[in-house]
Amino acid sequence: MLAKRIIPCLDVRNGKVVKGVNFEGIRDVGDPVECAEEYNRQGADEIVFYDITASFEGRGVFLDVVRETAKKVFVPLTVGGGIKTVDDIRETLRAGADKVSVNSQAVKNPQLIRDGADIFGSQCICVGIDAKKIADHKWTVYINGGRVDMGIDLIDWVHQIEQLGAGEICLNSIDADGTKEGFDIEMLKAVCDNCNIPVIASGGAGKINDFAEVFEKTGATAALAASLFHFKELTVQEVKSYCRDRNITVR
Repeated sequence: MLAKRIIPCLDVRNGKVVKGVNFEGIRDVGDPVECAEEYNRQGADEIVFYDITASFEGRGVFLDVVRETAKKVFVPLTVGGGIKTVDDIRETLRAGADKVSVNSQAVKNPQLIRDGADIFGSQCICVGIDAKKIADHKWTVYINGGRVDMGIDLIDWVHQIEQLGAGEICLNSIDADGTKEGFDIEMLKAVCDNCNIPVIASGGAGKINDFAEVFEKTGATAALAASLFHFKELTVQEVKSYCRDRNITVR
């Protein structure tokens, strides 16, 4: 069995790490490079950077922050937000990212997934999904940071993503995001049961047991969190130690 990964996520706006609840009530947390260095020290398996307003504001990705982080951090770096073209993928990888995460633009232009996977390899292409429950066992896909409902069935989109050659999915529950009430187990299980590529669980981590629960109850290969780590309620080491005590294999 693949060892599970623990991934801090840094949502960046205007050069600062920020955090909100259900995509609302945003507040500043700190400098992105300094935060990434701290998570590197804590033993994070990967660090994710999202420029959370790039797609909404129609901007490109924040490559200066990526370059500076890549000089100082020695774990895989995934970067998302504002990536619209193959050239954007190329420039982001050149700046020091190991992977790109495409979300809104992948929904608008699914060919970007295929082109990115063909040119750079599936391992470089993570597709981020923001989804919200609309009925029992049914979810719909949103874009632009949870602002726009695309009316696309989540499971249909997951199947398409896999067929297009993506190497990984980062699944964020809008219902759970920032609530600290636990990962959206029902939605994660449905997605993991319907695809063969790794799935990162995102949205809702509030206590140490949430990490163990998501690994025990779903096929998620990684768990991502922001608030818990940013506000020093937990460290990456504490989460990993807890999972090991529950006989969960972590890196």
